[in-house]
Amino acid sequence: MPSDHWLETYRGTVFRWEVDSNDHLTVAYYLARFDDAAVKVLHTLGLGPAVTTDCFIHYSRELRVGDLMHVESAVIGVEPDALVLGHKLVESTEGALCTTVEHRLAVTLTPEQRRAAEARRAAWDGPKRERRPRPPTLDGFHDSARDAVKPSEVDTLGRLALAAAVHRFSTSNGHVLAGFGLTPRYMRDHSRGFSTFEFQLGFENGVRVGDPLVVRSALTHVGNSSVRILHVMIDERSGERVATLEQSGVQLDLDARRPAPLTADLRAQALTRLVSAQ
Repeated sequence: MPSDHWLETYRGTVFRWEVDSNDHLTVAYYLARFDDAAVKVLHTLGLGPAVTTDCFIHYSRELRVGDLMHVESAVIGVEPDALVLGHKLVESTEGALCTTVEHRLAVTLTPEQRRAAEARRAAWDGPKRERRPRPPTLDGFHDSARDAVKPSEVDTLGRLALAAAVHRFSTSNGHVLAGFGLTPRYMRDHSRGFSTFEFQLGFENGVRVGDPLVVRSALTHVGNSSVRILHVMIDERSGERVATLEQSGVQLDLDARRPAPLTADLRAQALTRLVSAQ
């Protein structure tokens, strides 16, 4: 890494039970690695656990079963009420960059802690984030996941863990794709999958054990091989919005491991379900 401010914060492998139907590392397990990485940085700075409020994640290379990986992290921003960390996940044997993350944590720093954080600050060269307009209401959104938070899904602060939140959004993604014909059966029969290349994940309210959750989702962009989906997680008891995920991905040819264009019929069906940001 270009600066000695970068710290190795995770080292491990992809286990068989962590891959999805696309035969690559499930996105929720990426988040589990970045959660571990954040803990390491906070510990190094003498800080305790902190709540994640925002993540911008760009996936550039897939990881398969048995692949070796490590994460290097640094402070890339110090804000009045937040600390921004940069994570770079690297395939260890080739040194190939697989994923970058801008990870914002809600933290109130003392002057001494602020100086320590600034001293570890590094330049960030990750992809630039595009903030896109979003639909102003949930009109046209469909229920895509529904359950309650389990005791095993909360972190040390008693809140819904990053990986547990993303597992729900992954479930939602499947229901959205099936809604325009990209069903599990279709993907099996045609050797197709769905590969995410970008997440914009935000948390607005805490979620605790026993809270009933519903996710409502909609297509917000349909391209040649790509789609963008907006997921909104809601506490079904209070009606409060607790998290959002803007997910961008492509239909994947599972044999060639490359993007594959949507058929004319699938794309036409997808366009009927498109929700405008206007």
